[in-house]
Amino acid sequence: MAINWGITEEQQEIVDLIDDFGKERIVPVRAELDEKGIFPADLLNELAQMDLMGLYIPEEYGGFGADQLGFCMAVETMSKYCIGVSVSYAANALGADPIIIGGSDEQKKKYLSPLASGEKWAAFGLTEANAGSDAGGIQTSAVKKGDKYVLNGTKQWITNGGEADIYTVFAVTNKAKGARGVSCFIVEKDTPGFSFGKKEDKLGIRASATRELVFEDCEVPAENLIGREGMGFLLAMKTFDVSRPGIAAQGVGLAQGALDEAVKYAKVRKQFGKPIIANQGLLWMLAEMSTKVETARAITYAACRTLDAGIKDVSKISAMCKYYAGDVAMSVTTDAVQVLGGYGFMKEYPVEKMMRDAKILQIYEGTNQIQRDIVGNSLVKEYASI
Repeated sequence: MAINWGITEEQQEIVDLIDDFGKERIVPVRAELDEKGIFPADLLNELAQMDLMGLYIPEEYGGFGADQLGFCMAVETMSKYCIGVSVSYAANALGADPIIIGGSDEQKKKYLSPLASGEKWAAFGLTEANAGSDAGGIQTSAVKKGDKYVLNGTKQWITNGGEADIYTVFAVTNKAKGARGVSCFIVEKDTPGFSFGKKEDKLGIRASATRELVFEDCEVPAENLIGREGMGFLLAMKTFDVSRPGIAAQGVGLAQGALDEAVKYAKVRKQFGKPIIANQGLLWMLAEMSTKVETARAITYAACRTLDAGIKDVSKISAMCKYYAGDVAMSVTTDAVQVLGGYGFMKEYPVEKMMRDAKILQIYEGTNQIQRDIVGNSLVKEYASI
């Protein structure tokens, strides 16, 4: 019997809609998208026609206004079928979150509405060659000149890079202040001085587009500064608090998809005159995989509900669910390949792709080692008086 997660009728309708979309539209093309590294523009456009691109955007700006749990359940469901597609979808929310969290009403009206309709896509520009997990070490600069800021520098490994129309970009406005001197800007794709590097050739999530963002005397209107100068680092951290449960949801969905494939195979594959699922050693392996999936789902949903409750201090649980679900996805997909044996190693079956895709979940939006640092440091603060 399935676990009762106490989800609403509306949330279940979203899950069912995306589950059907995954089976009918993603599964038939996922191998080709992966092999050829094709960005899933057609699929995103179909999601827009279904009014699902603005799922996470408040209703007053044209979105659906789903809560955190509803959005993460949508990402989880899509991830069962292909996280190359789901990250291309979810990266829009990551790019939009700084605007949702810290943008002015004018900025929200101007930029969130076309994202909600699917007319435009978004991306988040923080990572650099020497500033990945160390987000405070970015070097891209923004110098104010009159009513504009001039940006110079390069961002690396940006999801939806080159495909998105709207970018939230972090740059240093006051180097002497360190992390407190970082600011965030909205940069549009066709801005002079803004260009893109080559599309990266990746191990996994090959359907998603990953490129450098290059700024060479790129002039951005001063009105595109989000909040005030120096708020960028805090805005990035608040964004990660919201977005990391989404990464966890990718891990839960991917692990569930791999488990589904493993169980289906184990029921039909026969050795020594009986289905291999009848072997206790393999049965226990599947039981362990299933338990890991459900515990990852539990902490991910708990993080979402904590955010939906309006609780401010969520860094610890957001980090917990991100690293735990990412590790579970890597473990379960590897075990799924083992269950399928030689077939699991072949591209004819989807589990080898799932295992390749899983690795990124332990790396992007802060490595899982950094997440453990966040959790550990939270504990130090919580027990400071003992």
